Amino acid sequence: MMEVIVGFLIAVVVGITGIGGGSFTTPALILLAGLPAADAVGTAMIFAAILRFIAAPFYIAKRSVHFKYLGLLLIGAVPGLLIGTWLLHFMYVESWKSAVLVIVGVLLTFSSGITFLPKLRNPEFASARSRWLSLLALPIGVETGFSSAGAGALGTILLLNYSEMPVAQVVGTDLLFGIVLAFIGGAFHLMWGSVNGVILERLLAGGIPGVLVGCALAGKVPARKLRSAIAVIAIILGLQLVYTGTNRLIQEHRGTAAKVTTRATPAMAGWR
Repeated sequence: MMEVIVGFLIAVVVGITGIGGGSFTTPALILLAGLPAADAVGTAMIFAAILRFIAAPFYIAKRSVHFKYLGLLLIGAVPGLLIGTWLLHFMYVESWKSAVLVIVGVLLTFSSGITFLPKLRNPEFASARSRWLSLLALPIGVETGFSSAGAGALGTILLLNYSEMPVAQVVGTDLLFGIVLAFIGGAFHLMWGSVNGVILERLLAGGIPGVLVGCALAGKVPARKLRSAIAVIAIILGLQLVYTGTNRLIQEHRGTAAKVTTRATPAMAGWR
């Protein structure tokens, strides 16, 4: 039941603002559902892809998608996504699990915290130097691949500050941007078996009606205030992941040190 409620709330936010699919779902699945980081990222990616796929027609119908900028973003972000996804896959061995938890927490905190940085607006940037959008999208792709977050929060901030698009078109363009990245990344996680089908079904049971409610409320709810509130929650959850992962690393270090001491003591006694 908890996953259904969480799925509904996240989906409402995605429908209204276009963000929250990864930055909120991943830490919630790790901290509340107890999923390993790789499974949480994979499940969050598929969940976010389905939500955005449902929401996309509402924005396309309103002509709130800039397809040229969308293509440029994907040119840079897709290679970055592949890098981030493979890094997560190869690092997710027993000896790296706690470190991965810390890294995911840091990335989530960063991508959410950047929402509150002072705005450095340059609306003519995208039209004058459109090819730079691909380069700027590369690290967004890397972060999305590693943590499932970034496509919504960082993509929105990039387009809001460095393009001439109105807010509605930024949300629509970023929504489709997130769909493509989530489907590609989710396909790899499905192939590797790092998607929890049971949790995903529960999330979607709440998420599908939730995203429809969110799309209906889009334009009627102050999206910027809601986005800021979600960013605060995501920062708190990200810091909690960092704290949890750091504690595990300390405990593992102490356990390793204790084993070394235990092995060394008999050897020293025999030498004497």
